Formats: sequence, structure tokens, C-alpha cells
Amino acid sequence: MTTKQRTSRKTGGNAKVSVNNNGRSASTSEGPTGFQIDWKRIIRRMLMMGGIMLIVYLSRRNDMITFVKREEEVEKKSVAVECSKDYQEELKHFPGCVPKNCGRMVQDTIVTDSEVLALLDIAQRGLGLGGSTGGASILDLHSGALSSGSTFVNIYKLEASKRIFKNQDFLIYRHVKNKIHAAIADHFGISKEHLYLTHPTFFSRITNKPAQTIHDEYWHPHVDKDTYESFHYTSLLYLTDYGFDFDGGRFIFVDKEGNKTVEPRRGRVSAFTSGSENLHFVEKVSKGTRYAVTVSFTCDPKHSIQDPSLTPQ
Repeated sequence: MTTKQRTSRKTGGNAKVSVNNNGRSASTSEGPTGFQIDWKRIIRRMLMMGGIMLIVYLSRRNDMITFVKREEEVEKKSVAVECSKDYQEELKHFPGCVPKNCGRMVQDTIVTDSEVLALLDIAQRGLGLGGSTGGASILDLHSGALSSGSTFVNIYKLEASKRIFKNQDFLIYRHVKNKIHAAIADHFGISKEHLYLTHPTFFSRITNKPAQTIHDEYWHPHVDKDTYESFHYTSLLYLTDYGFDFDGGRFIFVDKEGNKTVEPRRGRVSAFTSGSENLHFVEKVSKGTRYAVTVSFTCDPKHSIQDPSLTPQ
């Protein structure tokens, strides 16, 4: 790991179940309205949530450990963690996409200053056409999803989107995505040809506005693979600086021995395996505006998505 101190701010499928003699699933029962209730799934979920709550409780009793500070410029810093059993089992179906180790890594040298500024400009222009009434807004250039009030609209159906985006915007976006793709494949020792961009991949803008809908509540501990079935590797590119552009908003891994924090820094890429070995949350933003891009990857080609374009299909 090479670091140097930063002295100034940058400017620029269906589940398989057994069937009993009556033809009903052995793991389900019929509710009063006739709907099938999958009790095994409910119990599994309850046990999982109970485990998560216990880990969060225990970790919050301990001191916070800073994994990477904002002031550091990190060539590369990483830590290996034990893969969760469900993550390991799933990846057995995708040879060439199994990591040499599960874990986390941070790099500050993948994306240039000019690329960060270009992406921030895209985010600000696009999110300027909408925005949540609460504190968290997203812009997905692939699907067109844009936060608007308490719901979402398709930005490509807005007349103004035809004026604010240029072909160059999508070329830069694709170029940066390709660099992150290569870095993840290299670090985890997997084949780029077996790693695909997946949904959702999106810009985010977070402020200290009170939450108005569930979509604004970004601070709850979660596992990406549980939230998004397609995810196998998650990455974030930060477009603004913790402590300068916003307060709060640190990315926090929840571990038994203590929470590990990544302080956002403009141009910093943080990537990790998406299984339950990497339970995490984002600290509430208390001041300013936090911009980032979540770039998501899958090992399953059926969940792959194409790069966005000015004239989406």
C-alpha cells in the first residue's frame, strides 16, 4: 500500500420446494385470502435480520476504525475478508468470476481529476431536472430513472434532457466505467470477460433534508446481494470530498470487532464483494451535498446491461 498525505483540496429463478401428497408446497401454507405463505423464507429472513441487528449492536459498542482517511491519497489499500457461504455457493456457477479472496479495496489513482469533474457536471445537470423531496436522489443513465418528488420519472422522456446531455458525456461515463471494471477484475483475480455491468448503476446526491419516503432512508445497514439479486461486485466512485463539500456521509463496513469507515474523497474508488461478508451502511449526511456513482457488476450474463447512450433503446 502506498499513501501520501493530501495537503490541499482538489479543484478540479424460482425457488425449488418439496411438494406433499396434497400437492402443496411443504414449506408454504395458504393464508385466509388464498395466498401462499412461504414460512421457511420468512423464518430465514427473520434470523438473518436478527443476526444483522446483533452485529450492528456489538459493533457500535466499539470504537470506530478509519480504514481510509479523506486526507490520504491511496494508490491502493485493501483487506481480505472471509466469503459468506451463500456467496461462495452462488459463484460456483460462474467459473472465471470467483474472487481469489473476498474483501474490500480502495484506490485513488484510477480516475483523473478532469474525469471526476466531468461526471460531477453530468450528475448536477441531470439531477437538476428532478430531485427527491427528501435527502436522497438518484439518476440512472441506463434506465432513465430520475428521482422526482416522492417518485421517479424517466429523464429521457423529459424534453429538457435532449438539451442537457451530449454524446461526450456518455463517452466519458463509459471510459470511467471501463477503468473501474478493469481495476476490480485485477484486484479480485477474475476475468474481465466474465464480469458484466449490471443494474442498478447510478449517480446519487445526498443532502441533510429529512427523509420523506423509504427511498430516502439510505442509512440502514444492508447487504447488497440481498437488496439487488444481480450484484456480485459493488463499487463507488466519490465525486465530492468529505469534510469539505459535506459532513457525515462516510461509508461504513459493519464488523464484529468494530465499524470500518471509508471517508469519501473526490476521485476515490471503493470496491468490495457484494455478499454478506460486507454488511455496510452510509452515515447520515449532516451538512452539504454528497455526490457519488455506484457502479455495479455481476457474474451472471443474464443480468448484464449495456452502456447508456444519448438515444437509449
